[in-house]
Amino acid sequence: MNNPVLHLSAISKAYKRGLPGEVNVLRGIDLRIEPGEVVALVAPSGAGKSTLLHIAGLLDTADAGQVSICGQDMTGKGDRARTGVRRRDVGFIYQFHHLLPEFSALENIVLPQLANGISANDADTRAHDLLARVGIADRASHRPAALSGGEQQRVAFCRALANEPQLLLADEPTGNLDTETSDQVFGALMDLVAGTGRSALIATHNADLASRMDRILRLENGLLV
Repeated sequence: MNNPVLHLSAISKAYKRGLPGEVNVLRGIDLRIEPGEVVALVAPSGAGKSTLLHIAGLLDTADAGQVSICGQDMTGKGDRARTGVRRRDVGFIYQFHHLLPEFSALENIVLPQLANGISANDADTRAHDLLARVGIADRASHRPAALSGGEQQRVAFCRALANEPQLLLADEPTGNLDTETSDQVFGALMDLVAGTGRSALIATHNADLASRMDRILRLENGLLV
């Protein structure tokens, strides 16, 4: 049996917010995502979905519990080890694209590959292939300011998958787009994930988008239901 791409066990997280006591954001979260599985995470604003994604992606640490990525237990590991796993095995997509404005769409996808030791030729080839997969190969030379919102987010999808991570984590990836564009861009994301065989945990408020994934998890009162 293959290891899950992501395994969270008994994850808890609390914050102090200027009031007596603590706010328990996550209370004993258990979650497995299998290879090739795309899972929706549905929660109201402030319920802790971003906190959960940050812990899953090793951007934050839990107060208690275990995080394993691709069979590697990351509990208690130092910054170097966590950074290495993030760079190799995890891709992130946010509500805003966060593309580097001074670089073209193609360059925004090439740069993280170069930082990961990929040759310039191979990085360029993969960037062109990813842009073609999401239908904007003809926009490769355009800088972000010359792209539409939907095109910007498609480039962000490609950048997140540039280093072929096993796990994609997305926080409201179409939240800044109108309904029609959101539907089109989400379709491109699903095709891209399926076409590259990746696993994904995607947070969304959109029930229609969530219904198109393999499984839906709801975060309520710090628990997954």
